[in-house]
Amino acid sequence: MAFWFIAAAGVQLRLFCNMMDGLLAVEGGLKSATGELFNEIPDRIGDAFILVPFGYAGGTEWTIALGWAAMGGAILTAYIRALGASITGKHDFCGPMAKPHRMAAVTLGCLGMLALSLLHLTWPLVMVSLVVINAGILITCWRRIGHLSILLKQKSNV
Repeated sequence: MAFWFIAAAGVQLRLFCNMMDGLLAVEGGLKSATGELFNEIPDRIGDAFILVPFGYAGGTEWTIALGWAAMGGAILTAYIRALGASITGKHDFCGPMAKPHRMAAVTLGCLGMLALSLLHLTWPLVMVSLVVINAGILITCWRRIGHLSILLKQKSNV
């Protein structure tokens, strides 16, 4: 039971550290030439270290596969954002399943599993959480590609 609480707290700690890193870089004037590089790579590693184990914690072949798919999708959403930024100079952080939304879904899944275990109930909440995350990732990718396409078409008409 404690596992679910520790997992939820760890996800939130990751988001807090990421937020503080961004605040120090931007608001604190501590941005460096390699800052984006050393911000993005740990974020992708963090996605892998959260989404894949979440799938394994579900305990079925389906949840394991969905955890790996969510990790791949998280990398794809970041790639589309980075590609768009390299072309347009603007980052598109739209969702519905950007990093904070994925982490919120995992946190809620973990806390829900904690509640279910305290109530001695079983329900495939990890599976449901991962299905929602993966569906949201597909929508997010679609939206980001759409936004980028519109920007590029507007740019070519100028």
